Amino acid sequence: MRTTSPIRLAALLVCLAALLAAGRYGPIAPYVQAVKSDKTASIAFGGLEKTDAGPAGLAEWIKAEAPKLAIPPVDAKIDRVWKAIPGYNGREVDIDATLARAKELGLGPGGEPGRFPWVFRELEPAVQLDQLEPAPVYRGNPNKPMVGLMINVAWGDEYLPSMLKTLADEKAKATFFFDGTWLSKNLDKAREIVKAGHEASNHAYTHPNMSRLGAERQRSEIAKTEALLRDGLGTSNKWFAPPSGDFNELTVRTASGLGLRTVLWTLDTIDWKKPPASGVVAKVSAQAEPGTLILMHPTSTTEQALAGIIRAVREKGLEPGTVTDTLSSARTEDRPAA
Repeated sequence: MRTTSPIRLAALLVCLAALLAAGRYGPIAPYVQAVKSDKTASIAFGGLEKTDAGPAGLAEWIKAEAPKLAIPPVDAKIDRVWKAIPGYNGREVDIDATLARAKELGLGPGGEPGRFPWVFRELEPAVQLDQLEPAPVYRGNPNKPMVGLMINVAWGDEYLPSMLKTLADEKAKATFFFDGTWLSKNLDKAREIVKAGHEASNHAYTHPNMSRLGAERQRSEIAKTEALLRDGLGTSNKWFAPPSGDFNELTVRTASGLGLRTVLWTLDTIDWKKPPASGVVAKVSAQAEPGTLILMHPTSTTEQALAGIIRAVREKGLEPGTVTDTLSSARTEDRPAA
């Protein structure tokens, strides 16, 4: 018959004592005590609460915390300096969806609210951009952590393949404003750009200074390119970028009459002057902020700088995207926690 050695017996006693201590004082104490007294127990895991509680206490806790997380929407407005500025959606907690998600994860009330898997619904502004009077747009809403990438295309295409590869590698989308004359000769290339998920928009037909044109010619310049975008690319466009940033009140009204809003830029890379790529990246890093629209062209400078521009934007906590995404009122956060 085998006997237990004194050393082994001592080790068993130590383990037993540790288990008893954990049940009374350690992290599983609440669960042990609840089982003994038939009460609700919860154990914190990484700031969240795992629980076998009923839904009542959890629902009340969610309702109490929800108002602290609400953000009111911001209306679109006409600014004295920046002209038309889009609105930005607010948010509120979807209490039913949050409760269902928390129950699915076995979570209870308490813990760190910032790490709780809240589910939000967006609240749209009472005034949206398309409700404002015709006015140019130079930037997105300063509350939206996003930057628009604008690429005006009126001549040449030798740098486009490399720029498109960079955008794909960096998983970023941009808006390409096509000159109609260029577009009419390069529809296949433009289709590839659209197929890659980028946005196609209007940059007039012959790259004129719009302010020097009469009403009929201005309308023709915009309408001819719009027809190419619609019939040649199958896109539905909402923006007009005047060549060289030259426009007048007639331009804004003419574009509006065709269903388009005139859009300019916040930050000009001036890449057509062929500055060093490093200088362009540094400029973007220093000046980009929420809502900035960055103007570029398919040049050797931008070909070399584009990856750095995108990374500089992201390092500032901003997400690069199309003009439509940047100027929409949709929020860019509030995704449910994993």
